[in-house]
Amino acid sequence: MVPRLLLRAWPRGPAVGPGAPSRPLSAGSGPGQYLQRSIVPTMHYQDSLPRLPIPKLEDTIRRYLSAQKPLLDDGQFRKTEQFCKNFENGIGKELHEQLVAQDKQNKHTSYISGPWFDMYLSARDSVVLNFNPFMAFNPDPKSEYNDQLTRATNMTVSAIRFLKTLRDGLLEPEVFHLNPAKSDTDTFKRLIRFVPSSLSWYGAYLVNAYPLDMSQYFRLFNSTRLPKPSRDELFTDDKARHLLVLRKGNFYIFDVLDQDGNIVSPSEIQAHLKYILSDSSPAPEFPLAYLTSENRDIWAELRQKLMSSGNEESLRKVDSAVFCLCLDDFPIKDLVHLSHNMLHGDGTNRWFDKSFNLIIAKDGSAAVHFEHSWGDGVAVLRFFNEVFKDSTQIPAITPQSQPATADSTVTVQKLNFKLTDALKTGITAAKEKFDATMKTLTIDCLQFQRGGKEFLKKQKLSPDAVAQLAFQMAFLRQYGQTVATYESCSTAAFKHGRTETIRPASIYTKRCSEAFVREPSRHSAGELQQMMVECSKYHGQLTKEAAMGQGFDRHLFALRHLAAAKGIILPELYLDPAYGQINHNVLSTSTLSSPAVNLGGFAPVVSDGFGVGYAVHGNWIGCNVSSYPGRNAREFLQCVEKALEDMFDALEGKSIKS
Repeated sequence: MVPRLLLRAWPRGPAVGPGAPSRPLSAGSGPGQYLQRSIVPTMHYQDSLPRLPIPKLEDTIRRYLSAQKPLLDDGQFRKTEQFCKNFENGIGKELHEQLVAQDKQNKHTSYISGPWFDMYLSARDSVVLNFNPFMAFNPDPKSEYNDQLTRATNMTVSAIRFLKTLRDGLLEPEVFHLNPAKSDTDTFKRLIRFVPSSLSWYGAYLVNAYPLDMSQYFRLFNSTRLPKPSRDELFTDDKARHLLVLRKGNFYIFDVLDQDGNIVSPSEIQAHLKYILSDSSPAPEFPLAYLTSENRDIWAELRQKLMSSGNEESLRKVDSAVFCLCLDDFPIKDLVHLSHNMLHGDGTNRWFDKSFNLIIAKDGSAAVHFEHSWGDGVAVLRFFNEVFKDSTQIPAITPQSQPATADSTVTVQKLNFKLTDALKTGITAAKEKFDATMKTLTIDCLQFQRGGKEFLKKQKLSPDAVAQLAFQMAFLRQYGQTVATYESCSTAAFKHGRTETIRPASIYTKRCSEAFVREPSRHSAGELQQMMVECSKYHGQLTKEAAMGQGFDRHLFALRHLAAAKGIILPELYLDPAYGQINHNVLSTSTLSSPAVNLGGFAPVVSDGFGVGYAVHGNWIGCNVSSYPGRNAREFLQCVEKALEDMFDALEGKSIKS
């Protein structure tokens, strides 16, 4: 039951506000060092963020049963109802009281934060496909800037500007504006910066603005997930000033910040990247990067061997690097190739444990591939948007810029690793496993051009609800059933919030899907429209509840985690096959939309599932689907397209063809 691309992010207003810096700057505060200079300090709202609520147990049970209803027959549902009743009046009640008491003792965080880190870091499966998602950038609008060296230099400089802006407290706080005309203004910002941090959230709330948790942001840089036996660790070293660059499986490092904390001049960064791109060293016979795709216990053991074979310093350089820039030696052919390359590649040119890899292909196609335990989509998407905006609007270099006359042979250090026979065997085994697994993954994508957000909003329908309804109809058409469906939703409106699950499969979507798929001729266009309205209303309610921390998944997860921590026998609710089934998310879905994003994607969370990344744009709907053998991504997308065509026909008053 592991969620993936947790990217149902909050929309953002413009991120730049002029004004004086809010606190003393580091020595490196010259021109071009910052993305922006926020009047309001970056972490101004953090102390006063509201705490993530623990739902009432009876609400959680009611919501859980509503989500189970479309998945079970009457006999199964009655059994599950009985398990729930026993849980609510017995052990569940005790566990809930203990969770509430524990939460009161830990006001600095949220009840889900610890268990969620445990869930991610204790998982022993490879992070590749099982956890790490990707987001691909749109091309630079100025085509000549998509040259690999130009784009790699500009994106690297923009990423380091983001780091400096964040660390010096000059990054605009992340705020969800319901009324931007009132709250996203210089006037409001000048006022709110004088409100003490302990009260600032309330000031924003008064003008319908909701500051979001930014506690994850520090892990964006200089951070890596370290493999350890039974539970991994997150490592951050914010003193390190070097960038890690991978090309053809070779590792290079050079400083991107000088001793005073200034960004090294863009022409120097360009010179070093040019040097790396022109290095004719062959790919290593035993590419070390494969190890980061291994089972975590196997990798932990091999890492110990690496350390004891004299590689400690080189590994420390990899782990502490500001981030990992991956330069690929080939162009991207199409969207499917883009997805495969950015989600997993060939395993030689990524360090999958790094908080993120910035990948740039030969033709300038670029993406962020990120490790998921440290943070969720909101932090990554903010970084992504700012880097795209800065690198395209205020690029550090032009395609005509000449690299500095720096001596890269001295400045750029190539890392060499000493490999014993045991390590070589380990790398070979990791490669075989990696290649075999990647062969089983299919990815396909759809661009539905008939309409999008604008048309659906005119019909008074939630665009997200319509997309989710299309997935329900598609699965019913393809496989004849309704299955457990997961849509992630950010709870960043709360201190140390992570995500909550929206459960898009409901009695409403089931009824509506059956009408469209099984008996369209028996219903008028008006009746079908009415069913869509019901689905949309209910989906809107579920989304609102999830965003306010009022889903059921995280609450039940935390109660189960608490029972395990206290050595209590697993309550029967969790042994009910229906609980296992609803957490076997055959349809794992996640949406993101941003002018910077071309597409995003992730693998299925179960072997017989689909991984569905999607976005509803102004006038079109994009969908990127992955599957393993036994499920057919292309066929599923054909059924999604048919579902969207049928719904658009119904909305235009046309009759539906079977």
